[in-house]
Formats: sequence, structure tokens, C-alpha cells
Amino acid sequence: MSHSHDSGGLAERARELDGGDPLAQYRSLFVGTEDGNEVLSYLDGNSLGRPLRRTAEDVRRFAEEEWGGRLIRGWDEKWLAEPFVLGDRLAEACLGAAAGQTAIADSTTVNLYKLIRAAVGMAGAERTEIVVDTDNFPTDRYIVEGIAAERSLSVRWIDADPATGVTTAQAADAITERTAVVVLSHVAYRSGYIADAPAITALAHEAGALIVWDLCHSVGAVPVELDAWGADFAAGCTYKYLNGGPGAPAFAYVASRHQEAFRQPIEGWMGRREAFEMAHGYEPAEGIRRFMSGTPPIFGMLPLRGMLELIEEAGIGAIRAKSVALTEFAVEAHRELLEPLGVSLASPADAAVRGGHVILEHPAFRGLTQVLWDGGVIPDFRAPQGLRLGLSPLSTSFAETLRGIEAIRSALVSTQTLAAR
Repeated sequence: MSHSHDSGGLAERARELDGGDPLAQYRSLFVGTEDGNEVLSYLDGNSLGRPLRRTAEDVRRFAEEEWGGRLIRGWDEKWLAEPFVLGDRLAEACLGAAAGQTAIADSTTVNLYKLIRAAVGMAGAERTEIVVDTDNFPTDRYIVEGIAAERSLSVRWIDADPATGVTTAQAADAITERTAVVVLSHVAYRSGYIADAPAITALAHEAGALIVWDLCHSVGAVPVELDAWGADFAAGCTYKYLNGGPGAPAFAYVASRHQEAFRQPIEGWMGRREAFEMAHGYEPAEGIRRFMSGTPPIFGMLPLRGMLELIEEAGIGAIRAKSVALTEFAVEAHRELLEPLGVSLASPADAAVRGGHVILEHPAFRGLTQVLWDGGVIPDFRAPQGLRLGLSPLSTSFAETLRGIEAIRSALVSTQTLAAR
């Protein structure tokens, strides 16, 4: 792709930012970040993070030593505790949550179902509504609609503006004495808007309702403070900013104050007290273990172990600072290179309420996505006309971000030149 526009000022700025980046040394720890790689710019780290170089060796060692060496003994020696050991590490590093409230298990979809279904069961019979927004991730909306149908409840929709997300005022209007549970994303999957989680959680509690937070687009990039917010439940995935790999297991948080009343909607053997008794009748385990249903995906947790070490070392505060700097630079590059071509910014302009990704909109983007991918520039497309740039703080450089935006400009200029002929 030829670059006819002179973006020398931005290139110099990218060099300066990369040169002064205190987290720059982490980039080389990820596969595919070396010079000369066929991927010129990976802008989809908020959908699937790059693997760590160490992951291949971690998998080999696990296969030979833990799985191959310990065999079935591994369950008693280590693996049965792994969902909670890793859950506690994730809680401390990323979730602002004390130990004993987080488990690694299942998929985000299954975890959201379990949490929302349990929350509905904990609400009184007079609470007949589930609150969710129209721009929440499809899974969240579908699960809410399914549970509402199953339990003869109604859905109260917050009509969210995709550019701003759910505001505190909208939440206040929607949450009433009829609300059983509120289901919202902390960072909106489309725009990147950060909801005011402490304020909205407080609104839910003032009305006597429970709240479930979807943390998929915040965990690992935006600090979360579940305990300080007073959150009831939360779930999220580990394959975006946590680099757990495609289909890596998700996590769930159940506040300790709710664990005794938490009624597991998928009663499997792993959530039973004394699971290996194989006894008749389901008796829930104590604490967060009652959230478990089936056999935990130990193999799928391996990449997460390595990534958590990096996050613990770097610190979520420094990661957020790099994330803000990356998205600020992307917005600056958009303003200079893309806005003159009719591309609009569909994410919040204020970094304080913007998560780790930026979405840009133009009618030509649907057709250009494959062109960009073929040229080694990988954003993702969000209908009807959005290109989402997911900038993963530990593996993305400022130069890489600029290369991607320059390529978007070149592709757009080529399309507009062809159209003008």
C-alpha cells in the first residue's frame, strides 16, 4: 500500500512515544511483534490478544511434566484448586477484588447465564424486570431475553447511544422497585465508553436490585474495583487483553456476601460439596466453589498464567496509562489523516471515559476490511460502518498504531480515487 500523505510529524511523535514508553520492553515477549513480520499492524487485540512467546514452551512443559508426568494425580495435587488460585491472582491484579470471590470457568456466555439466572432467583417475586441496554454485546442481550422468557419476566431496555454508552441518568430512569437485576458492560464493546460503575451500582442497590457487570472489554486494560464499587456479580473473558488464546476460559466474580444464597442454575458435580463422593442429591459447596459446574479447563488456563505474571509485574495502573496514551495517539492520527477523508470518531473524545479501543466510522469500511487484512493490517469491522482499533497496551507500539492508520488512509484514498473516475 502506497502512502501519498506526508505524516512525518506523526511518525516522529510515534518514535518519541515509543522511546519514552516505560512498558516498551514487554512488546518483544509476544509472538509476531518482530520487524519484518507479515502483519504490519495488529489492531484487534481487544478481540484476540497475541500469544506470549513463552506459551508454546509452557504448553510443552505442562504436557510432558504435569499432564504426562503426574497424570490423574495432577487433579489432587494441583488442578482442582487452579480455577480459584488463578481466579484470586486475576482478582488482585485486575479486578480490585479480595480473594475467594473469583473463579476461572466456562465461557463468558455460560458465566453470564449462571450469574443472571441466580440473581433473578435471589430477587423477590415482586421484582419482574431485568434491565439491559440496547447496545450491550449480543450475548448479554440474548441471555437476558432468554431468562426473561423462561421466568415470565419483562425486559426493560435502556436505549443507549452507541457513542456515549449508558449514562447514570439513563440507569436512574430505568431502575425501579420492579428491577430484579441490571446487566451492563463496564466498557461498551462498540464505542469503548466506560460506564460509571460505582454510581450505577449504587443506584441498583438503592432500588433493592442486584447488578451483573460484563468486564470483557475492560479486564487487563482498564482498572476495575469490584469490591469498592459494591458489585454483586461480574463476568468476563480472558482472550482479549489477558491473551489467554482463542476460546480461553472465562471468569466469574460472586461477592462473598452473596455466596451462601447463590443458587447454581447448572448443578454439576464440581460445584457439589465433596464432589468425589458421587453421592445422591446436590449439596452446594462452600464459597466460590459452588459456582463451578463441570470439570475445569486446566489446559486452557496455561496462557493466562504467563500473562498474569506480566500484568502483576507491570501493574494495571501503568497498563492503563499506556492504553490511554495509545488511544490518544490514535485519535490524534485520525484527526490528521482520516478526518479530512470523512472518517468520524465514534468513541468518546475524553480519555477518562474511553476504554482501550477506538472505533472509526465511514461507509466504505465494510468493503475495505478485507483489503486491509490482505495487506497485513488487522482491525475488526463492526456493522454497519465501524472499524474498531483495539490497542493492547503490552504488545502494541505507537509506530504499529500509526502504520495501521496510514494504511487505512491509503486504502480509503484508493477507493475514493476509483469512485471519482
